[in-house]
Amino acid sequence: MKIKPPKIIQGGMGAGVSNWRLAQAVSRIGHLGVVSGTGLDEIMARCLQNGDPGGHIRRALQNFPFPTMAKRVLDKLFIPGGKNPSEPYKTLPMHSFEGQREAQELSIIGNYVEISLAREGHNNPVGINYLEKIHLPHLPAIYGALLAGVAVIIMGAGIPIAIPRVLAALTQHEKAIYPVSLPTEDGKRVTLEQIFDPADFIEGATLPPLELPDFLPIVSSESLASILLKKATGPIDGFIVEGNLAGGHNAPPRGKVVHNPSGEPIYGTRDEANLSKFREMGLPFWIAGSVGSAEGMQHALEEGASGIQVGTAFGLCTESGLLPEVRQTLIQEALDGKAEIITDPTASPTGFPFKVAKLANSLSDPEVYAKRKRICDLGFLREPYVRKDGKVGYRCPAEPIPNFIAKGGTQEGAEGRVCLCNALVANIGLPQILPDGTEEKCLITMGNDLMNVGRFCINNSTEFSAKDVADVLLGTRIV
Repeated sequence: MKIKPPKIIQGGMGAGVSNWRLAQAVSRIGHLGVVSGTGLDEIMARCLQNGDPGGHIRRALQNFPFPTMAKRVLDKLFIPGGKNPSEPYKTLPMHSFEGQREAQELSIIGNYVEISLAREGHNNPVGINYLEKIHLPHLPAIYGALLAGVAVIIMGAGIPIAIPRVLAALTQHEKAIYPVSLPTEDGKRVTLEQIFDPADFIEGATLPPLELPDFLPIVSSESLASILLKKATGPIDGFIVEGNLAGGHNAPPRGKVVHNPSGEPIYGTRDEANLSKFREMGLPFWIAGSVGSAEGMQHALEEGASGIQVGTAFGLCTESGLLPEVRQTLIQEALDGKAEIITDPTASPTGFPFKVAKLANSLSDPEVYAKRKRICDLGFLREPYVRKDGKVGYRCPAEPIPNFIAKGGTQEGAEGRVCLCNALVANIGLPQILPDGTEEKCLITMGNDLMNVGRFCINNSTEFSAKDVADVLLGTRIV
């Protein structure tokens, strides 16, 4: 690795939960702070429409290398003093397979801003976490993060074989190509290429080569790690080995899937990574998934890991982007022994099992879910597919069911799906205002370690910091 392997990697959670404030706080104390790369264009746009409280976005853009692009974005989205709270946020253009110029510019700038702010006030590395499944904005998003000096790219929810080649190209400001396997309307698959050329965006600027970041895929098994080492288009610098107790998206069980009475997929010994195989690979690796304790750290080190990745505890600390009232409610429920996590096999439009925290008045409540009118207006998780006329179309199992079926989807494939795009943005206090004046509802994802979050609480307080978390993990604060 080009950076010193950290003992603690902070998880890149949700959309804006692992925000620049959290990543900065973790990196400042010598660990690897990580921002979530999901929906940064939308998050930035909504913050600008809220008046950019604190002026952080505008401050970061003072050093953005393409000032004309920055001015276009500010002129379109920044509202001095903020919009009327009862008015909806502007609808932004969605990312497309061919590349939509305005969407790409917003993605470049959104990722640049988040990494720039996370790097303020210290000289330690900062990382960013992407979901491979959300591939439409990958290329401009990564380019924006590289422009800001991101040190580590972490990617899960897929097999990111092509990312090393993308990083090599974009650090030289050269055209990047990302091959994607797309379904066709008649059930077959074809591979098409996404293309992104920085020359179309740099406005004539002459830029030196950018630093090549370390690349850490998230894997659930040694077999997936082996595939990546054999087929990746460039170097891999290590692995995050994530078990099925981690929050967010989980890998599905291997073999035939069996469900428990609550409908959750059942995992077995086949789903446990063989850590001896990772030791044999000779690369740094980190263990993730309910390891957020001093004992978890000690176990990881004994297994030959460089350390651990921890999400849930950091997602509940004061620097997190999660709504304070939601954060405190979840902590209190954990302290009271009432916290509950389910592994929902259908909630995520990606098709991956998804960890959901039970929370009143959120989409985890079947009655709240049933009342929501389906709409697809953000499109982070839209799936491109090849239509019968040969053109690329877009569909999402969480969109209105008749629309999904008309695009080749099925009723069964749509049932139970949740609009994660709107829910995740609502989780951080930026919900869209609906036509009836109500707001989009939350859906919280946490790992199974939520039940043990009391280890970070002092005198049963529902407030603790990123430093408190790190101190407990390292055993410097005894609980």
